[in-house]
Amino acid sequence: MRVLITGGAGFIGSHTCLALLEEGYEIVVIDSYINSNKKSLKRVVDIMKNNYSINKLDIAIVKVDIRDEKVLDKLFLEYIKLGKPIQAVIHFAGMKSVKESMLKPLFYWDVNVIGSINLLKVMDRYNCRTIVFSSSATIYGLSDGLPLKENTEIKPINPYGRNKFVTEQILNDTFNSNPEKWKIANLRYFNPIGAHYSGMIGEDPVGVPDNIFPYITQVAAGVLDKLNIFGNDWPTLDGTCVRDYIHVMDLAEGHLATLKYLNKGKNKIVNLNLGTGLGTSILELIDTFEKVNKLKIAKNFCSRRIGDSCTLIADNTLALSCLKWSPKRDLARMCLDGWKWQSLNPEGYK
Repeated sequence: MRVLITGGAGFIGSHTCLALLEEGYEIVVIDSYINSNKKSLKRVVDIMKNNYSINKLDIAIVKVDIRDEKVLDKLFLEYIKLGKPIQAVIHFAGMKSVKESMLKPLFYWDVNVIGSINLLKVMDRYNCRTIVFSSSATIYGLSDGLPLKENTEIKPINPYGRNKFVTEQILNDTFNSNPEKWKIANLRYFNPIGAHYSGMIGEDPVGVPDNIFPYITQVAAGVLDKLNIFGNDWPTLDGTCVRDYIHVMDLAEGHLATLKYLNKGKNKIVNLNLGTGLGTSILELIDTFEKVNKLKIAKNFCSRRIGDSCTLIADNTLALSCLKWSPKRDLARMCLDGWKWQSLNPEGYK
């Protein structure tokens, strides 16, 4: 099967590229490299060659911005002319910082929503109607009830969350316009951390990290002086935010399982939470990281950030049932693999 992966050079995208190549898929990867690095995909190829002694891989890499509908159209048409039509899409491409989305909302709506509309228009034009969309637990915002189910009320509290939810609504409308042809999955993931066990690919944020885990690893590596923890007065056991952390390779394998699920069944649209179902506070995460890696993290408590929510934990029952998938790697493994990536690559992909 030939799969287009948008935003495939990013953190989750690159690990998913690896998971698909390991299963024998032919992939076409596009990325604008606005917030990613093309070297991640070279590393993916290197891992495949090192592990499987493969000289030639079914991977094509093209620099494309999904906001450019003409270039997207040309790409799909090119593969049809080659007799190798793109048969499905895993859609990661987009901006993902909650903080930045509040400072640059128009930019976020342009990339995340207009870009997705362009992609869907071209897919429909060329009869490619299977898509796995990279959504987010951010859409739940301040929703009541824990753990969060797929039918929990959607209450995004920042532009990034609203981008993701609106794109889900667009996908829902698209499915309803022709339910006999579309197969769609919205994957609402919680907090991916860690890295591939080889340490060759991992999370490489541009500038100061906006997410907690790369912040921790960069403090451990001496790139940053100390970890800022935004709030110690949240209504949790230790006063810090609670999140559902999932190993990025478990998440990547979840995308592969979702693609198989869509292809083997009837046409459908499905919303799925991808998480472990376990809540971990920021202080618990730091403590685990310090213990397994035998390190100390300098930290500093700050006031809460606008746009943050207290607790996000997945009810992953539906994903476990539908996908015949489950997360296998625990928090200790996440911390070990994430630190291996950072320690081997103190400056990321530079």
